[in-house]
Amino acid sequence: MAESAQRRGPVVAERQWLRVLEPAARFTLRGGPDVMAASATAFGVSPSSAACRAVVQGQRAALWLGPDEQLLIAPASEADPLRTALEQALASLPHSLVEVSHRQVALEVRGSYVETILSAYCPLDVDARAFPVGMCTRTVYSKADILLWRTAPGAFRVEVWRSLTDYVVNLMDAVASELGA
Repeated sequence: MAESAQRRGPVVAERQWLRVLEPAARFTLRGGPDVMAASATAFGVSPSSAACRAVVQGQRAALWLGPDEQLLIAPASEADPLRTALEQALASLPHSLVEVSHRQVALEVRGSYVETILSAYCPLDVDARAFPVGMCTRTVYSKADILLWRTAPGAFRVEVWRSLTDYVVNLMDAVASELGA
């Protein structure tokens, strides 16, 4: 069931300021410094040691979600080999590794109105001075839990639960139409 849900993303029409990103492999990893070090070898990206920051290498990223928690993102085609490699590398260490690939959808929100579109329903200051490129954090967009990551000066990746995608996109659409975006 999760496999078929992952293949069929939500139907969201692309706009000049919004697009649905390709499906991705996603793992939440929790554990101490030894777990993070072991995962770096298996995943190929060292987890971020800086709070609320992402580390990117190629098509893989490790996003800091807490002192002992990372979200690992990679291309969807790499999910099975990554799961196996991570499980083997972490087998002797107390940890939690959960694949959440099917749970979330990634949206890219970009353009000159991006900060206004996000600020309308997000309580964070998303101005580039307060939320620079590479910063990531959990937050809300209206009543929906999201993960917000600034990937470029005028672009954010918004990870939203699959079931809330339409809700979030409709709110963004309302703001964008007021702005003439």
